[in-house]
Amino acid sequence: MGRALGGWLEGPGLPRDTPPGARLGLPADGPGSVVGFGPRIVAYLVDAVIANLLVGVLFIVGFDAAADIRGLAVYGAFLLEEFLLVAVAGQTIGMRLAGIRVIRARDGARQSWSWIAVRTLLLALLVPAFIWDRDLRGTHDRAAGTVVVRDAVVPTGA
Repeated sequence: MGRALGGWLEGPGLPRDTPPGARLGLPADGPGSVVGFGPRIVAYLVDAVIANLLVGVLFIVGFDAAADIRGLAVYGAFLLEEFLLVAVAGQTIGMRLAGIRVIRARDGARQSWSWIAVRTLLLALLVPAFIWDRDLRGTHDRAAGTVVVRDAVVPTGA
């Protein structure tokens, strides 16, 4: 059963030393290459802090709610940030600082907002982000036809 699941996730058999993204026509390294876990976690942490700050402003100006409501508000702000910024610019603020972006796997263009909505909804389930294929694409990226790559324009200071 493990081989059947692995075959389904990995697709057609390729040598094990094939770099991530080779099946997608992406370079092995440099701009446009598939990004590993490190830059993604940096982007996530920055975006999580920004979501907390956005919701925290409401509490500073006097809005009061239970802790569980605040947690849901932060989660909603994070998902809204993810959807809006990836749909409009192809990257969140955290992704920009980490030098990564989301592109359409087929041709490298920015994916349509409807597929970014699908990606964001699946990302909200958390599990798809932790199930990766050989190209380092989570199931949310596979479903939306996207891939996270190194940005060609690396921000200054990064």
